[in-house]
Amino acid sequence: MTRIKDIAREANVSEGTIDRVIHNRGGVSKKTEIKIKEILKKRNFTLNPVASALARQKKYKIAVLIPEFSESDIFWELPNLGILKAIDDIKSLGVEVAIFKYEQYSPQSYKKSFDLLLKGNPSAVIFVPMFLKETSKIVNQLKKLQIKYFFLNIDFEEFENSIFIGQNSYMAGFISGKLMHLSVPEEASFLILQSKHQVGDNNAISKRIEGFKNYFKTHKIEVEILLLNIANFSDIESTRKKINNFLDKHSEIKGLFIPSSRISHIVSCLSDLHIKQLKLIGFDNTPQNIECLKNGDVSFLISQKPFDQGYESILLMKDYLLKDKLPKDKIYLPIDILIKENVMFNERIL
Repeated sequence: MTRIKDIAREANVSEGTIDRVIHNRGGVSKKTEIKIKEILKKRNFTLNPVASALARQKKYKIAVLIPEFSESDIFWELPNLGILKAIDDIKSLGVEVAIFKYEQYSPQSYKKSFDLLLKGNPSAVIFVPMFLKETSKIVNQLKKLQIKYFFLNIDFEEFENSIFIGQNSYMAGFISGKLMHLSVPEEASFLILQSKHQVGDNNAISKRIEGFKNYFKTHKIEVEILLLNIANFSDIESTRKKINNFLDKHSEIKGLFIPSSRISHIVSCLSDLHIKQLKLIGFDNTPQNIECLKNGDVSFLISQKPFDQGYESILLMKDYLLKDKLPKDKIYLPIDILIKENVMFNERIL
């Protein structure tokens, strides 16, 4: 008996493509459709109505692996909300979604949550690749099991042909450099603040910093860019002392670039004098960050549309599972520049 698998092998296409032609669902090029129909006719292929009915009832499982969020680090709540909205929108299509979370600064938690995820036999996986070494092992496991995966929010260029959904981090940093230059046109120095936790494998952070620096290098603008590592943004007293002491010693600094979602923490640590003297640029439209933007403490926020990242990743994976439709290797979402005058039009009503 000829199986769909046999037809797919001969036509050199996926089984999903064969299924689309058999059920006239479209989305297949005319040339490929003609080729498949010729093979079906040659092999006297007839569709088993019982098997077809069962196939249409097939359930798919999408597993999502993202960092945990908390009151002190709320960013990851936004893609999580986007994922939950997408789950509600596709619940009638036979696609189940399970969310697994890990501690974003713990590679052990990351790998442990992935191992748990894998026990559920997912059809596909969407995950935030926070650690390079562990991500390499995860990718190898998924490839061995022939499970399709998408990277969400953070992109590792080390993995060829990996599908990524999120922001072009380098360009976001480059744009931040331009905004800083336009805000402080006179000769000045700028300070980049980052947590020690963010040094290393978080490719989004390092790409933003690279883009920020390269704006000035590309335009041959002579500025001094300093870097200050903070042990823990959540330790307000220690952070306040370290930042303000550093700024007191470097009065030439006129702008702060925070390449993460923690700019509201920095604002809470700065003295009133420093807030008045400095231009601050950070990332992400969390409620705390938006409040800092509205009251004028922050000059610009770069939004990477985290809600949309979570939402679109589920819809794209759904299209792959149900329609055998793959997106481009990189799905870059818009880079929104938020100021206090336009942020009210950017806030999403859920």
